[in-house]
Amino acid sequence: MRIVDTLLEYAIFEKASDIHIEPEEKELIVRYRIDGVMRKVMTLPKNSQLGIVARIKVLANLKLDEHRLPQDGRFKIQTPEYQVSFRVSIIPVFDGEKIVMRLLDEKSQILTIEKLGFHKKVVDILERNFKKPHGMILVTGPTGSGKTTTLYSILNVLNKTSVNISTIEDPIEYRMPGINQSQVSPKIGFTFAGGLRAFLRQDPDIIMVGEIRDSETAEIAVHAAMTGHLVLSTLHTNDTVTTIPRLSDMNVPAFLIATTTNCIVAQRLVRKICSDCVTSYKLTPETINDLSRKLDVDSILETLKREKVITEKNIKNLLFYKGKGCKKCNNEGYKGRVGIYEVLEITPEIIDVINESATAEAIYKIAKKQGLLTILEDGFIKAKNGVTTIEEVLRVTKE
Repeated sequence: MRIVDTLLEYAIFEKASDIHIEPEEKELIVRYRIDGVMRKVMTLPKNSQLGIVARIKVLANLKLDEHRLPQDGRFKIQTPEYQVSFRVSIIPVFDGEKIVMRLLDEKSQILTIEKLGFHKKVVDILERNFKKPHGMILVTGPTGSGKTTTLYSILNVLNKTSVNISTIEDPIEYRMPGINQSQVSPKIGFTFAGGLRAFLRQDPDIIMVGEIRDSETAEIAVHAAMTGHLVLSTLHTNDTVTTIPRLSDMNVPAFLIATTTNCIVAQRLVRKICSDCVTSYKLTPETINDLSRKLDVDSILETLKREKVITEKNIKNLLFYKGKGCKKCNNEGYKGRVGIYEVLEITPEIIDVINESATAEAIYKIAKKQGLLTILEDGFIKAKNGVTTIEEVLRVTKE
């Protein structure tokens, strides 16, 4: 099946994160997700469908004769140039079986915290907090916003022979030497909560839990953080301050959240402007009006001025950037991605507010007074510095 080999090679070459093979009534559609955006790459004849599905099932060690139930598997492709593992999910749909493959580049280097796109001021806050011997560091954001990559980068800094680090993940995305990584397997009852409990008997210093999904995991994570362990984990919330009420919803008492949480990072991924075709422009009056309707432009400009990104607050005179589109970026104007972040440090003032079971708004007000940079503001700083575009920032931050 040359078609499958070509599909996989082309996806690796295009740096796609996912391949979707979707059966329609009369054809087979192939789409790649590149830099977070779906793109149609080819249409194949319907008669190639059975062969393609069978070939992928053989590669991923799945049952060839099962067409009615979802199946999951994985396989790896190794050549001198690359080493990529594919996570395969097959699900029955109306016109056949839909296949989605997630690509994980096993040779990719773990990025340093600076390379991820953290603001200098924020790097200081992070380092101060993950050097504490215990407590929780939480990373939040929607699926596919790079949370795991951020956690691995922090683990990479903490990974020394003098500490014992254990992780429990679903699935293990990067292999890290010197770290004990376990994969959950709900089929046999090995869950995040069960794994966490067992880890506490493994004399760990640092524990990473792939995700806090339920109150049982939340409770054990908080108790681990309280009894002298550093716990890193992720949660699905939109920003930093809503994470605190979310933990309360999982029945974690307010005083425990306040005393065990060191800091919370919220993040999104934006596409970077292609460096080969970047061009500058000024915003039109229509765009400025449109922005003013959606956002508090004055407060964003105030922050940019405070962070010394701009010297004047007149948005009409500011230069922004975009990619014209060239061969190198497939005429998209974008190439690669970078994170935009919001980091909330749990200070004594914020602890007081949490203990009063305050709302997310009350916590936000105090955090802003202490100089919290929101995701949107961090996005605008990167847009002003020519890293990404205003459109990208709005695309990923709209609730």
